Amino acid sequence: MSQLRLTSAVYQAIRAHGEQTYPNECCGALLGRSTPLGWQVEASVQAGNTRTDSAHNRYQIAPLELVQIEREARRRGLDIAGFYHSHPDHPAWWSLTDLSEAHWLGCSYVITAVAQGVAAQTNSFLLAGAAEEDKRFEQEPILVDDQSIATDRS
Repeated sequence: MSQLRLTSAVYQAIRAHGEQTYPNECCGALLGRSTPLGWQVEASVQAGNTRTDSAHNRYQIAPLELVQIEREARRRGLDIAGFYHSHPDHPAWWSLTDLSEAHWLGCSYVITAVAQGVAAQTNSFLLAGAAEEDKRFEQEPILVDDQSIATDRS
C-alpha cells in the first residue's frame, strides 16, 4: 500500500491555505520524490483557483501556472507528487467530479475539509490505474514527520 509522507510544514501549509480561501476551494501542487513506499513531499506550491463559476465547490489550476509549477519542481530536482484542494463545509473525501478531473496517474490527491473556516480532516488518495479508462482513487495513509494522520470518511 502506498503512503504519502509530508513534512509538518507542508501539512500545515496546505491546511492553512484551505482556511485562507474559505468559503472557496483552495488548490495547489505537491513537490517531492517517488520512493518504494510512495511519495515523499518536500514542498507545496499554492495555485490560484481559476474556477469563477463555482469556486466554492470546484477548483482548476490554469495550464500556464501548472507549467510554471513543473519548471519549479525540475529546478529543485523534484517531481509533481500530486495536488491538494479543500472542501469547504464538506467531507475530505473525493467526489465524482474530483475523479473525472484527475489525470495524473500515480500522483496523490490531498483533500482537506474546512468546516466553518477551520481545517478539519485531511485525507489523501492515490490516482491508480494503468490508463484514463480504468483510473480510480485509492485511499492512502498520510505520515507527517513519521506521525500517522488518522483518515476517515467524515
